[in-house]
Amino acid sequence: MTSKCKVSLVFIAALFLTTCGTEDADTASSEEEFVNSDTVGEATEQLRARARAIHERVITLDTHADIDTGDFTTSTNYTMNLDTQVNLPKMDAGGLDVVWFIVYTGQSTLDNAGYAAAYANAIDKFEAIHRLAEVIAPNQIEIAYSSDDVRSIIAAGKKVAMIGIENAYPVGLDMSNIADFHARGGRYMSLAHNGHSQFADSNTGERDRDFLHNGLSELGREAIAEMNRLGIMIDISHPSKPAIMEMLDLTRAPLIASHSSARAVSEHSRNLDDEQLLRVKENGGVVQTVAFSGYLNADKYATYQAARSTLQQSIAADIGFELLSFPERGDLSEADAAEYNRNMVQLSARTESRMEAEVNSIAPPIDVADFVDHIDYLVDLIGLEHVGISSDFDGGGGISGWNDASETFNVTLELVSRGYSEEEIGLLWSGNLLRVLDDVQRIAAEIQAE
Repeated sequence: MTSKCKVSLVFIAALFLTTCGTEDADTASSEEEFVNSDTVGEATEQLRARARAIHERVITLDTHADIDTGDFTTSTNYTMNLDTQVNLPKMDAGGLDVVWFIVYTGQSTLDNAGYAAAYANAIDKFEAIHRLAEVIAPNQIEIAYSSDDVRSIIAAGKKVAMIGIENAYPVGLDMSNIADFHARGGRYMSLAHNGHSQFADSNTGERDRDFLHNGLSELGREAIAEMNRLGIMIDISHPSKPAIMEMLDLTRAPLIASHSSARAVSEHSRNLDDEQLLRVKENGGVVQTVAFSGYLNADKYATYQAARSTLQQSIAADIGFELLSFPERGDLSEADAAEYNRNMVQLSARTESRMEAEVNSIAPPIDVADFVDHIDYLVDLIGLEHVGISSDFDGGGGISGWNDASETFNVTLELVSRGYSEEEIGLLWSGNLLRVLDDVQRIAAEIQAE
């Protein structure tokens, strides 16, 4: 499929017309049949039922969900419906089968002290994920290390956890740590995050006009070879463009962008431009489109944020509360910070009660339609077999309609509304990503046999 009929869910009835090319097109003989609101409602329910059936049959997989290890203890954990975007009750409610939990480490100093702290952070997160799956809830969720594992775990009636590593910084200078992270279940890794690592420059260099390696370092080139050898997917979502292009030149296996969207649709250094996207296609990789508001529609997002900020400032003035920037909050004493947070709770509650009438009605938030616009663009440019889905939940992701795992069905509904078939939706949700994982692991076995 090279193009889609873009249709708002408000006009779902039109999906049954021949012009959209769905399998149900022959059920409608003319547009006039759908003018009656009762008929429109019936058609909408038919489409929802078809989408629901598809959603239940395909394997739904999200390649990026951040974690706080404080939510992976015996007393507080993902068996509970915590105030997190992902947990087991929300996965059940939304029909989300597979989540890649992320071993994320923020960038800090490139020295022994920085590497040691980063390694400790990474191990804490690896252990938290294993604790959930092996100690806390082994009857509900299990770690997968391959696509075969994914299918067998789902067949056993459990949810699936997989592990991605966001930033290779915790590897330090000891390359044996890459094999250690693989043994702990890491199946993809990015060589940088927001800040230059010892391996690669970050996309933030574009913003700051400051690069460290002008692409990859020599250590980064060694890391590419080692990841190919072990069977770890290379993730290009955060490094700089020169680093990404060099990775594409060097890798012997397909790579992934675990949570990125299309730069031609919305300008952002975290999105991939057409040159990069076409190279990913040539490489056989996959781009996991990300539901992160700031990356999907820059103009719409800016308008929404401005309207929201105006409302917040008005409410803050009413309650005699001064909003502070993040750096200013960091300078507060412990007592002042606690007071500030109490005021923020009150402010947030008042803001939420007025959002629909005073913000959303005039400046709508980024929603599932904006998200699927990126999927459409990517499918048209590089082919459906190179496109996937990610949320970045609990790491800044979430959009209207897919703001936590319980709303996962809405993505499938939007895809069905645009004419994607069940086979195509299965590939977008998981098939393409698992195919890349298979290829990476097959090539690793070949390398090891050389």
